[in-house]
Amino acid sequence: MTAYRHPDFTQPRFASAPEVRWEPAPADGVLPEGFFSTTNLPTYLKVGGRWRLPRDPRMDSAVVMDPDGAPRILEGRYVRADQPVALGLAEDGSEGIYVHAAGFWGDDVLGPEGEFKFMSSDVSREKPTDYAEMARILVEEKERRDGYIIWVLGPAVLHARGRDMMEWFIDNGYVHAMLGGNAVAVHDVEANVLGTTLGMDNRGTPMQGGHAFHMRAINRVRAAGSIANAVRTGLVGRGIMHSLVRNDVPFVLAGSIRDDGPLPDTITDIVRAQEAMKVHTRKATAVIMVATALHAIASGNMLPAYVYSEQTGEIRPLATICVDSSEFVVSKLKDRGTHQVFGVITNAQDFLHVLRHYVEVEAANRRAPGA
Repeated sequence: MTAYRHPDFTQPRFASAPEVRWEPAPADGVLPEGFFSTTNLPTYLKVGGRWRLPRDPRMDSAVVMDPDGAPRILEGRYVRADQPVALGLAEDGSEGIYVHAAGFWGDDVLGPEGEFKFMSSDVSREKPTDYAEMARILVEEKERRDGYIIWVLGPAVLHARGRDMMEWFIDNGYVHAMLGGNAVAVHDVEANVLGTTLGMDNRGTPMQGGHAFHMRAINRVRAAGSIANAVRTGLVGRGIMHSLVRNDVPFVLAGSIRDDGPLPDTITDIVRAQEAMKVHTRKATAVIMVATALHAIASGNMLPAYVYSEQTGEIRPLATICVDSSEFVVSKLKDRGTHQVFGVITNAQDFLHVLRHYVEVEAANRRAPGA
């Protein structure tokens, strides 16, 4: 990890650059032609003679002007008629918009080789994994006043016996929000209520009638009214969802067309699900995605590649880690724009056990006298 190098806006090309141009949106949810389309990199706009970072950074959106004169990144569907929208196609500052791709790694001269990324390297299962560095980030973000660690989980976490480890991370304050789909909660509840995941016991042996066990688990939660009620009544007495509810850690279950049930907590409207996820991605200071291709890509598309405090002006990398048994998932995530992601190619169970060990060591070292 390295400190952010701010652009030198005293350079003649920046000092002489024009102010960013604005044009009113022609209708609700419609952007003017030539609008600037955002990336997840630090993007400065020249407004009132100053180069400013916009609020709520994310990719694939527009930039609007807030009533207080500050720029904000906003999805096109939320732009209202006559709202000022930033125009520009160039990213080099010549149109009053500058995308700073080399703030953490390399420099402007190196171009793509110097692009901003977290833990630069290719995706490979033969690549060494720096668990000590990941543990340092987790412990540091837990201790920060504004630290906000998001975990994005797939149901393989349950199948791979990572359930106990996730309980530990939640109970010890290393999870500030959990994002996932209907399945991760369904199989967690099934494991608690019926002792199986997808009808298999903890040795992977299919149980008689097991094909229906997840449906029975869904039905019991629906009868309780919610996952929280299922925890309060004792139906769900341990597991990931139990720990989340007991520790008041928020979670978002985003539905899909293939969901069974679904659980009463699952948000089946995709736009509402995005909004619920965005509440947390806006606050994220570290993100760990484990064994979920679709939800990793969905979450990654909402994340900037950096953490920015408008109050202090601090900018630092947003550590983004994707764990999967296949290089394909991490490569696909990078190809969809989340290029800062660091890939760990292993199974969920091994990753969680090893990471817990390193986190415990890091936390103990920080508590030691003289640390």
